[in-house]
Amino acid sequence: MYIFIASIVKGILTITGGIKVYNKQALPKEGAYVVACTHTGWVDILWLGVSLLPRQIHYMAKKELFTVKWIGSFLTKLNAFPVDRTNPGPSVLKIPSRLLSQGEVVGIFPSGTRTNEQSALKQGSITIAQRGKVPVIPTVYVGPNTFKELFTFKKAKLIFGEPLFIESPDMDAKQAREHFTYVLEMQFKQLEEELLQKK
Repeated sequence: MYIFIASIVKGILTITGGIKVYNKQALPKEGAYVVACTHTGWVDILWLGVSLLPRQIHYMAKKELFTVKWIGSFLTKLNAFPVDRTNPGPSVLKIPSRLLSQGEVVGIFPSGTRTNEQSALKQGSITIAQRGKVPVIPTVYVGPNTFKELFTFKKAKLIFGEPLFIESPDMDAKQAREHFTYVLEMQFKQLEEELLQKK
């Protein structure tokens, strides 16, 4: 189901302008990893999934999206799983940790609407990667964000950063999480500046 839907989505998105993907060679050829991508609308979710093909990505999505039965069913078929961002508990780590142990790719969009939510999500992506002993791939998207913007036929751009390994012999686990959360934030800013300069 995932590949079938992703192929249809890729065709539609290509017709509406397409995308230029930079530094895809930075992605690990095999094995599990976390993709932490900037998030400004719903189109970036689709383009990220398409850009990773043939690898499938398992999205962490806010639980409110699953309250409507048919939407929840559709998202589940697209490998999305619900997360309570307001009251995160141990289950927030359980599902992505299991997926990573199975060699899957987990996608997180650490750009919430509130400052405290952004901070929690950024540290969440670092925590999940740290627990799973896998790298984080900082990723930045620039382009259409809404259905209306898609039909301006403007080409989207996506850039992958170098793998970020959450480990340091000079820090304990908490210090490492705080340090690499900051590093991830700086990577986002650097990649966005680099992407905006590309034609």
